[in-house]
Amino acid sequence: MKNVKIILSILTVMLFASNVQARDQIRIVGSSTVYPYATVVAENFGKTGKFKTPVIESTGTGGGMKLFCAGVGTDHPDITNASRAIKSKEKALCEKNGVTEIIEIIVGNDGISLAHAVDSPDSNFTKEQLWRALANEVDVDGKLVANPYKQWSDIDPSLPSKKIEILIAPPTSGTRDAWNSLVMSKGCSKEAKALFGDKASSECTKIREDGYAVEAGENDTLIVQKLASNPDAYGFFGYSYLVGNKDKVKAAAIEGVKPSLEGIQDYSYPIARPLFFYVKKAHIGVVPGIDAFIKDFTSKKAMGPRGYLAEIGLVPLAKAKYDVVRTAAVELNTISIK
Repeated sequence: MKNVKIILSILTVMLFASNVQARDQIRIVGSSTVYPYATVVAENFGKTGKFKTPVIESTGTGGGMKLFCAGVGTDHPDITNASRAIKSKEKALCEKNGVTEIIEIIVGNDGISLAHAVDSPDSNFTKEQLWRALANEVDVDGKLVANPYKQWSDIDPSLPSKKIEILIAPPTSGTRDAWNSLVMSKGCSKEAKALFGDKASSECTKIREDGYAVEAGENDTLIVQKLASNPDAYGFFGYSYLVGNKDKVKAAAIEGVKPSLEGIQDYSYPIARPLFFYVKKAHIGVVPGIDAFIKDFTSKKAMGPRGYLAEIGLVPLAKAKYDVVRTAAVELNTISIK
């Protein structure tokens, strides 16, 4: 078996080498949340004239991982952006397809923003209230029932007497994964978790399908436009879209806290998270400029506290964490995929 793996690895490298001239431009896929940051870095990178501007496609985190892990060679992307860490099943897919050396870069921090139209009344929700608004099943009088809530005031009389309408990211989105982890799982009531039993981890994150949660696709700009035109609707996306559209939308508070640079960096904002991109090390030195692009992205002029990415909403890493990330970028250190 070991000899077979060695032979397959050699054949993969030979196939890759035969395609060297097939592409002279970095190809990036993945997260819609990381997309605006990667796009700005790519544009600045291309302006140097040393390499072509990378081509970036917003596929969502899950979709990007599938493309990234599909194989080695110029028919496959070099980098995938992600709004959550790579999953163990994705590592297994990469390994199966010969993608065995992966560099993980933490770009910075982000806060998922629950937004609504800028001229709407201010809002404040607990995680449990948001879970009850979106969950497929909830506990009522000690029993699990199909979600009965139609208005916010049905959940809590202190909330508005308005129809629940939340634009949500699709299942392939890393933002959806993060929302499930940080809001749905943590907001799921103790009573519901007890009733779900061993299935609580999956059942708590199931979203209702009766029209009150509206799947809005990977285009966060389109979500902003829909929120701006509907003062009663809410939607969630990365902090950069909130910063970039302050004339159209504003953030609701979560547990009394609104997203801010400081709150996201120290994680006092309840739904803060790190952002990532992953690099296929086997492509470095074959597709021109990948190592230079990584260094540009992780430079202080881009990712630092006064970097140009902070100007468009990226929350910079603390110095100690930044130093670790920069070292990984410069030395091309890989992660374990076992």
